Amino acid sequence: MPASAPLLAQTIQLVVAPAFLLVGIGNLLGVFAGRLARVLDRSRALAMRHGETVGVEHQRIVEELRVLDRRMDVVNHSIFAGVASGVIVCLLVACMFIQQVAGFSLSAVISVAFVVAMLLLMTSLALFLIEVRLAVRVIHVPTELLERD
Repeated sequence: MPASAPLLAQTIQLVVAPAFLLVGIGNLLGVFAGRLARVLDRSRALAMRHGETVGVEHQRIVEELRVLDRRMDVVNHSIFAGVASGVIVCLLVACMFIQQVAGFSLSAVISVAFVVAMLLLMTSLALFLIEVRLAVRVIHVPTELLERD
């Protein structure tokens, strides 16, 4: 049985919250992509200097490149989890409309989709936190440049 106009309006009101969630996820993905771009730029700059250095300076570059490689992996995983969360939120919205139009209950699917989307979003944010912590470790100024006693 087709949905009536008031029920369809109510459904649209219900899917507004997931739509805002999608906007938030999209913004986070933009931040993650920006972080990845910065890591790639830094790794390219260090890779160019890699062959020109020796000794302690060379070792610092190698160590930083290793951390940058790890950061790239973590950010990529964070992006993957964020995108997966967004896709599942889209599925959730589609299920809400299908439920309304088709007239049968998809409550269990909608509930599971919401929980999975939130778990993926939390995973994405946790991975982002790990990436930030990795970045902070490398950003520290070498002790000898601080000229402390």
